[in-house]
Amino acid sequence: MQHHGERFSDIRQPLALGSFRNWLRLLWSSGGVDRMFLRRAAFISSVSFLTIPFRMWERVRYRELNNGTSLDASPIFIVGHWRSGTTLLHQLLCRDPAFGYVSTFQTIAPEWFLTCGRTVESWLARAIPSTRMMDNMRLNLDDPQEEEFAMAEMSPFSFYHQWSFPRNAREYFDKYAMFHNVSESVVCNWKKAYLRILHKAAFNSGGKRLVIKNPINTARIETLLEMFPNAKFVHIYRNPYTVFLSTRHFFRCVLGSTQLQAAGQDEIEANILWFYEQMMRRFLDEKRLIPQGNLVELRFEEFEAQPLDGLRQVYDGLRLPGFDAAEDRFRDHLSSLAGYRKNRYDLSDDVIRKVEEHWGFAIDRWGYKVPQSQADKSQATIAS
Repeated sequence: MQHHGERFSDIRQPLALGSFRNWLRLLWSSGGVDRMFLRRAAFISSVSFLTIPFRMWERVRYRELNNGTSLDASPIFIVGHWRSGTTLLHQLLCRDPAFGYVSTFQTIAPEWFLTCGRTVESWLARAIPSTRMMDNMRLNLDDPQEEEFAMAEMSPFSFYHQWSFPRNAREYFDKYAMFHNVSESVVCNWKKAYLRILHKAAFNSGGKRLVIKNPINTARIETLLEMFPNAKFVHIYRNPYTVFLSTRHFFRCVLGSTQLQAAGQDEIEANILWFYEQMMRRFLDEKRLIPQGNLVELRFEEFEAQPLDGLRQVYDGLRLPGFDAAEDRFRDHLSSLAGYRKNRYDLSDDVIRKVEEHWGFAIDRWGYKVPQSQADKSQATIAS
């Protein structure tokens, strides 16, 4: 018998339950769909078209939402490159009942999740896998999630369109992560779309202060401060050698379920090296813009070893109330992760050379070394 997660695997595609108009616009501008992915494209076309009434009804029902006052003026942004511990930190912070967040359900159906509620959510819960494909962490529709997926579902202004059209990955990154060579109207429209997502999340969370996690925001500090001058930031960083291996695995896993264009492994690897360099150099330059007392930086290896100490550092550093009241919830979540097994990868001399060539500035900045000695063997195995 075929499992629900297999039968409806295309529901994981970042455009499947999104805007039909956005989907047509992307088809026109992206260079098209490769023959081998036509069935997946047909699924996206069908589902995005069939859900038009849901989006129309929600637009009418909540038309005044963007003019509401429910959005806290100082959200907490978790930034850091993919595979640097942002998910663990996000899930822990969101155990504090004082905080709201963008849910996984909202990122899947950002324009109609408020209207359709539990009926569709219960069906989706059966259709999607129970764990994330890249690292086996739990996947639940009520859990906090990256709002960049919602941006991809509802607008053209998202780097995450690279999951669908990987041959355009660098173009999307330049335009919608770095905002290079784009008009002011593009940035303005990005801000409007982004605020729509955050307003809905705040409304859905009862007006609570939002904790937002999005690796791409690592390159958008200046833009986010223009929107939220009093925003708080938590940056988490990790050994670049480990980050490369884990990110490469992550990209390969996700693209297998989402891509509509073929992409070579060499191209994917080159993009990973380039994205990190561009993103982290931008962050290291722009973090000086964050007002004193509004930024905490965590070293992943220390946070993983002593997560409660790391959380207390965040609360104290950002002057957030409520750590003691939420501590038992943090402990419960950490207990639920007991027995979790990381993926393991081979760290070759070739990988070491590439990482040091492209990411040496970060290795030097944070004082990292190769995870295991290469003196007596050609490969080391590391977990991530």
